[in-house]
Amino acid sequence: MNPTGGATSRPVIEPSSFPICTLVDVLSTKNIQSAWKQVKANHGAPGIDGMSVESFPALVRPKWKDIKQQILAGVYFPQPSKRVEIPKASGGVRLLGIPNVQERLLQQAINQVLTPVFDPTFSSHSFGFRPRRSAHQAIEEILHWYQQGYRIAVDIDLEKFFDTVSHRVLMSRISRRVQDEGILQLIRRYLRSGTVVNGRLNQTRLGVPQGSPLSPLLSNILLDDLDKELEKRGHKFARYADDVMILVKSQRAGERVMQSITRFLEKKLKVKVNREKSKVAPLEERTFLGFCFQRKRFWATEKSVQKFKQRIRELSSRSWGISMERRLKSLKEYIQGWMGYYAVGLKYDSAVELDHWLRRRIRMCYWKQWKRPRTRIRELLKLGVSKSQAIMVGLSRKGYWKLSKTLSTNMGLTNLYLEKQGLVSIRQLWIKCHYPVTAR
Repeated sequence: MNPTGGATSRPVIEPSSFPICTLVDVLSTKNIQSAWKQVKANHGAPGIDGMSVESFPALVRPKWKDIKQQILAGVYFPQPSKRVEIPKASGGVRLLGIPNVQERLLQQAINQVLTPVFDPTFSSHSFGFRPRRSAHQAIEEILHWYQQGYRIAVDIDLEKFFDTVSHRVLMSRISRRVQDEGILQLIRRYLRSGTVVNGRLNQTRLGVPQGSPLSPLLSNILLDDLDKELEKRGHKFARYADDVMILVKSQRAGERVMQSITRFLEKKLKVKVNREKSKVAPLEERTFLGFCFQRKRFWATEKSVQKFKQRIRELSSRSWGISMERRLKSLKEYIQGWMGYYAVGLKYDSAVELDHWLRRRIRMCYWKQWKRPRTRIRELLKLGVSKSQAIMVGLSRKGYWKLSKTLSTNMGLTNLYLEKQGLVSIRQLWIKCHYPVTAR
């Protein structure tokens, strides 16, 4: 990004300078070892064969030489993926295809070889699943043009993009820079390997299965044509995977751009635009990657915050019969992940309010865990609460939520005590995000 907030231009790379990649490069010892490190770091669930990441090396290493020979001879056929449905915040489900560990390894190896071929020529306005690029940069790009007076958003929603990609169109884009037939054949077989749903194999004639190491790169290869078209027309835009937002200065211009780009996507790239969700409207009325834009700044949407609170309620539910240690560990992992993404668009007052609310819920969990009046009194006394206060609140018939805010509870289960037990502070994470030097 340049100092003004816009994306820096990339040098044009002549076709003759594209790295030459072959199947031998994909299967080289160095590349496979690097791919395995990445697959192992990602952990991930087993595929249809039930093999875990931990058990993979011992089971597959003795057979690896034969597998490699099959791939080089062109007689290797990937196993299908396991279909998993993930609920979407907007309703419905997102269909994921979870490959076996072996297929994840091979796809990661292909990805590592193809990325240096394609990524240098991708648009500077493309931010999804690329080295040293992030969703926050895409949001900053939109904010930059918003501050320059481009206030009308052309928000394009691609309907079930990953499920409807044309294999023919995609492969034609890949073959522009990859000449090795072995790599092209292996990618083609991955696209057609199918998914297993309820024990039955479903053939895949369209789509790129989400959940595989290769799908993000393939989606960027296909949609790079869209980026180049938008650049040729001089549009101000940002794209993160299949989320595309274009900014213009008037409603009329936005309607015109929506119509022409929809035609381009559906006729040239054979992907369908969801006309119900795609809108032309002031940027303040739209959201992008979980953020909204107001007063020339961007903020986490209310929907994102409410979804966060709902997940916290689930993890801090007093009916969830687990140890406090495990509960606090689960909360820490989720909160750190959420704040790592959304803290940049969260107001300080909101972070403080969420922090107070979180601690009160944890104090409520302690009250539920202690159950009996005798146990409550004993635990409060251990925590330094006076005998009279401990007895008064310990014998109270009030509900857990009300008791979690009493003076005795806060004197015993102090912020410092909860921190020592492993409760993460939303406020401190906010400070670390906005003032990293001070936080150290």
